[in-house]
Amino acid sequence: MALFGLLIPVPIIGGIGAVPAIVALTVYSLLPIIRNTYTGITGVDPAIREAGRGMGMTDRQLLLQVEIPLALGVILAGVRVATVIAIGIATIAAAIGAGGLGVFIFRGISVVNNQLILAGAVPAAAIALLADFVIGWIENKLKVK
Repeated sequence: MALFGLLIPVPIIGGIGAVPAIVALTVYSLLPIIRNTYTGITGVDPAIREAGRGMGMTDRQLLLQVEIPLALGVILAGVRVATVIAIGIATIAAAIGAGGLGVFIFRGISVVNNQLILAGAVPAAAIALLADFVIGWIENKLKVK
């Protein structure tokens, strides 16, 4: 909510509506993706890196052909977390006029209508669970065996 508030007075990317919501969701999603990418790549066994260097691989080849495939599970876990967080935070974006399922939640809260709150919360939770399941399935399919 704080980032939404900070973006309102910023020219071009700020204000009210979908643009600042997308910017905020992107910024929030970067941390788990970057952190997991770094952790995954630095977690590759140094002996494997050395074997790649011994085969004459350049740094770029080593990164693209060895380190990223081995770190893919950790990287996708970060994407998975970022996706679920973004879906949850997107409901809050209704507070700055971005629309979405959060409109039902905020409207339900303002009129104390549990059915209206659930009309926004249940689909948002279902979308988050579905996204988590799909990315988890992709993660399992792409794991190096």
